Amino acid sequence: MVRLILVLGNQLSIGLHGLRKADKARDIVVMAEVDAEATYTPHHPKKIAFTFMAMRRFADALRAGGWTVRYSKLDDPDNTQSIGGELIRRASEQDTRGVVITAPGEWRLIDALDDLPLRVHTLPDDRFIASHADFEGWAEGRKQLRMEYFYRDMRRKTNLLMDGDKPEGGKWNYDHDNRKPAPDEIKHSGPLEFEPDQEVLDLVARRYGDNFGDLTPFWFATTAQDAQASLDHWITFALPQFGDFQDAMVTGQPFMYHAIIGLYLNAGLLDPFAVCKQVEAAYTTGHAPLNAVEGFIRQIIGWREYVRGIYFLEGRDYTQRNGLDHTRDLPEMFWGKPTKMHCMDQAIGQTQKHAYAHHIQRLMVTGNFALLAGVDPAQVHAWYLAVYADAYEWVEAPNVIGMSQFADGGIIASKPYISSGNYIHKMSNYCKSCAYRVQDKTGKDACPFNLLYWHFLDRHRDRFVKNPRMGNMYRIWDKMDDAKRDTVLSEATAWLKKLDAGDVV
Repeated sequence: MVRLILVLGNQLSIGLHGLRKADKARDIVVMAEVDAEATYTPHHPKKIAFTFMAMRRFADALRAGGWTVRYSKLDDPDNTQSIGGELIRRASEQDTRGVVITAPGEWRLIDALDDLPLRVHTLPDDRFIASHADFEGWAEGRKQLRMEYFYRDMRRKTNLLMDGDKPEGGKWNYDHDNRKPAPDEIKHSGPLEFEPDQEVLDLVARRYGDNFGDLTPFWFATTAQDAQASLDHWITFALPQFGDFQDAMVTGQPFMYHAIIGLYLNAGLLDPFAVCKQVEAAYTTGHAPLNAVEGFIRQIIGWREYVRGIYFLEGRDYTQRNGLDHTRDLPEMFWGKPTKMHCMDQAIGQTQKHAYAHHIQRLMVTGNFALLAGVDPAQVHAWYLAVYADAYEWVEAPNVIGMSQFADGGIIASKPYISSGNYIHKMSNYCKSCAYRVQDKTGKDACPFNLLYWHFLDRHRDRFVKNPRMGNMYRIWDKMDDAKRDTVLSEATAWLKKLDAGDVV
């Protein structure tokens, strides 16, 4: 009997479990560009274009390899515009009810495909190092699910950067060496750029051109070969400096020394373990230092695997958690409204242009601001899911709900990731070009991060005053005289009122 083999837009891997279990001579691959997947969140137009281009080129590669592929383009008049609808349509055409699915990466699609009137056989997505069972076994019985300890187990499992049963260099983590402030000059031209499919660009411009984000210029890789070329380029020209400056931010430099391969990994164009082996080789051959290589590998086999485990362990309601009861609406500056805050303007502006911002911009600029301002975490989550080309719910939600917004109550983070303007001043040159003065703690020109930092600590005092990692900040706050505390809180409140009123702040 003919079976349908579903390949989703983030499963573009020749070694996909569903393809490995298929019979190329008999089974039919089903791929579909559908409006339901393009609109469940208002995706950045670059994300939609990347996905459609990569899907089309992957389908071409499958056909060249001898597969039969039934591919639905978005503007096909017979397209039902949902994954389930297209499976039912293709099943009717082939007179079959048998469908093989590699498990999707988010609950929304898992539930939709579970309800199909077809015989669906779901295979685990084994493109990850830790299976769901692996992560559940690691988490069982632990009071705290800290990434660092999971990461060490992944190092042992993969034997990456291991010297026998000990970590290479004698330490598991070299993060302390990866916090240099912004350099005076960036000696890297950025990621490789590739020619787009104009047909897809035109299609996306017609259908989704009003979404937040610039569709062009478009330069992403959309094949496994080009994604590999992009990785090779980064390893050669940027990896040696990546570790030192991975937390740094510079005006007009959206990419710094970052790899910009998250979207390729998350779409399936690159294999995470193979990527890590290649980066490890850069260390063993002396091309790149240990702090850079370890820091990168930790992001892949540590953090990436860990947040996927958290997402599925915590279940369907994870994205709705609001442990700090924050209710403020997401400010319009997140959708491109002008702001006098240069750091926010830089992070959001490059997000709009490139569908990309690096992890510190996401965590300590936009995320930090949303947390300090008390923005509803569900709205923050929805924004991050919409605007980044590498965003899929399994990886985005734990980063936002847990790490960035502390909305999961401390499952991922032991304390909120908050800071005053001093952190941004230390790690960037943003403050030099800002209308506010980072040195001012109060007054009309005071950096909003300075005011909102203490406002956050004051309103959440009962929750955090006994947190051992935050006690020192409360002691500093308590030592301030009453008049100064009152000024800080009143000015923070006034600033938030202007934010809520839609003023340019």
